Amino acid sequence: MLLRFTKMHGLGNDFVVLDGVTQELTVTPEMARHLSDRHFGIGCDQLLVVEPPRRPDVDFRYRIFNADGSEVAQCGNGARCLAKFVRDQRLSARHSLRVETNAGVLELASKGGNQYQVNMGVPRLEPAEIPLAVAARAPSYHLDIEGRALEFRALSLGNPHAVLLVPEVAGAPVAEIGAPLGAHPWFPEGVNVGFMAIRDRREIDLRVHERGSGETLACGSGACAAAVAGILGDLLNSPVRVNLPGGALTIDWAGEGESVFMTGPAVTVFQGRIRYEPKKFRQGLPPG
Repeated sequence: MLLRFTKMHGLGNDFVVLDGVTQELTVTPEMARHLSDRHFGIGCDQLLVVEPPRRPDVDFRYRIFNADGSEVAQCGNGARCLAKFVRDQRLSARHSLRVETNAGVLELASKGGNQYQVNMGVPRLEPAEIPLAVAARAPSYHLDIEGRALEFRALSLGNPHAVLLVPEVAGAPVAEIGAPLGAHPWFPEGVNVGFMAIRDRREIDLRVHERGSGETLACGSGACAAAVAGILGDLLNSPVRVNLPGGALTIDWAGEGESVFMTGPAVTVFQGRIRYEPKKFRQGLPPG
């Protein structure tokens, strides 16, 4: 199978994007793992797929696969790249798009240049909606992980997030805490773990350990989650500049019950074709 693909990134959070509109395509977890592999495949944090809509009120269907092959419902950096991809590939000339995801409908808009805005929807704060296996919603939650007493806020933006406050991000225990907290039984679907340091009421630094991918250079939904957590805790005011290792995003949120808006860049790196042959990939052979 010869696949056309585009390599893109949003602040260094990198993606392989597949067009399932003009080429016949069946994406499997195995395919996602192989194409995401940085040694035997193309290499990326997530594989993104644009498909024809399944409902009349949207323009496309948008699917996201982590590097480990798991399919997830949301990726904010990926959504911006998807908006650029659709315009660049002339799949649509519209400046605003509605795309179907496993978490609901996302609204995407071109803001000029390489800047794109995503309406990420209303944050879900109730434990059952995150999901978080606790009895009742609380301002923050407490766990002991790896001998550390942790306090974090939890919410969902189509995927679950836990946000921890740290003095500064350079020394944050991302590797030591991210994986065990991400796999804790309290989070039956896993969780993305953000480590947030506050500069002032409108600016933060952030590092994120993403479930299924590890630490990435940027996490769009994680940036939104951190801003929401800070605003809920009366630590931040909207709009919030979120500095990630790969660059900065702007997050706007008017408060509980309102949608979160994320604005930032999307960049195309290169385009190509790859011959996907599962047997060769399974044996560790080159795909050509």
